[in-house]
Amino acid sequence: MSPTEHAIVEHARAHAPEGVALLERAVNINSGTLHLEGVRAVGQLFAGELASLGFKTRWVDGAAVKRAGHLVAEHPGSGPRILLIGHLDTVFEPDSPFQKFERVSPSSARGPGVLDMKGGDVIMIQALRALDAAGVLTDMSVTIVMTGDEESSGDPQSVAREALVAAAKGAQVALGFEDGDGHPQHAVIGRRGTASWMLRVKGTPAHSSQIFREDIGYGSLFEVARILDTFREKLAGQEHLTFNPAVIVGGTQVSYDAAQSRGTAFGKDNVIPEETIVTGDMRALSAEQFAAAQQAMSAIVAQSLPHTQATIAFDEGYPAMAPTDGNRRLLALYDQASRDIGAGEVTAVNPDRAGAADVSFVAGQVPMILDGIGMRGDGGHTVNETADLASFPTQIARVALLLSRLRASIHP
Repeated sequence: MSPTEHAIVEHARAHAPEGVALLERAVNINSGTLHLEGVRAVGQLFAGELASLGFKTRWVDGAAVKRAGHLVAEHPGSGPRILLIGHLDTVFEPDSPFQKFERVSPSSARGPGVLDMKGGDVIMIQALRALDAAGVLTDMSVTIVMTGDEESSGDPQSVAREALVAAAKGAQVALGFEDGDGHPQHAVIGRRGTASWMLRVKGTPAHSSQIFREDIGYGSLFEVARILDTFREKLAGQEHLTFNPAVIVGGTQVSYDAAQSRGTAFGKDNVIPEETIVTGDMRALSAEQFAAAQQAMSAIVAQSLPHTQATIAFDEGYPAMAPTDGNRRLLALYDQASRDIGAGEVTAVNPDRAGAADVSFVAGQVPMILDGIGMRGDGGHTVNETADLASFPTQIARVALLLSRLRASIHP
């Protein structure tokens, strides 16, 4: 490493305790996705930190999608355009008993969002502080987007992610600060996308003693059983593809509230069920894999049993981020930075272990993407969410060194 790089790494490690203090302040502000005031308050906290580093910050209002909005911060420069992605919200709303930052030991802390992903946001800010202290940040072109609804996206999603997609235009590099699989030697170069689906089946109602009759047929529940089992037979086992029927409501009369993911059903043992509704999700690693699976599922649905009618509809969720050569190149740079500071190698996590994240919305638009470089720990999305503070200085130093080298190695 050069003398400047040594200075960056030393600053990152030496000032990690200040980062822990900032993390505690952020975690102690409830920012459950639907607590709009809390999400904005965390945004204001981080905006102040970024403004002190020379970033121009603005708030993108989320009223149109019934969410708090997003923090966007811009630092103009002459180097390659770098996009840094975080989020402000957590899964813990104000009625959750899990509300405060708590030191579990000298090397760990619990708290809502300490891992996912206020810890990642603070790693981002502390890395930028190390660059600023070394005089490296001055001419860097960095844009930051911290969304306010990553855990429960506003609708329509195209509007909810408009600011993020716009910020990615012209960027050469995007770094996401999610926690990944929590392993310090892993980073993410590919994420599966998500889609939801709803299957509706109608049958001919009649007395149960007449089921299978040529003019009555099999009823809606047998048709649902056929469809779901054929999904399993034809599609299960494909690499990176999963599909999960999550809720089934069937009977003579049914109702289903998609927003609440709950429904009711009425029927009797001696009546052939007239209607059944099934909802679920699907995950795949590329748009092509999504398209092929949806085509296959639609074909299976179309092969109805006698006197039943079935339809299936798909709603787009998070897009996939397929591994690319550019992503692998960026991982190699991060891996080298890790080795150079004595933290060992970093390899790509299996995409099946990486859930959906905001970084996927810029896939295909930014040539080099790396995610999962935020806080390490475990228990995300539970009341046992715990951050590994022992790895915190290393994570900051890795990111700071990577950013410094991207400034010189990537040309706009």
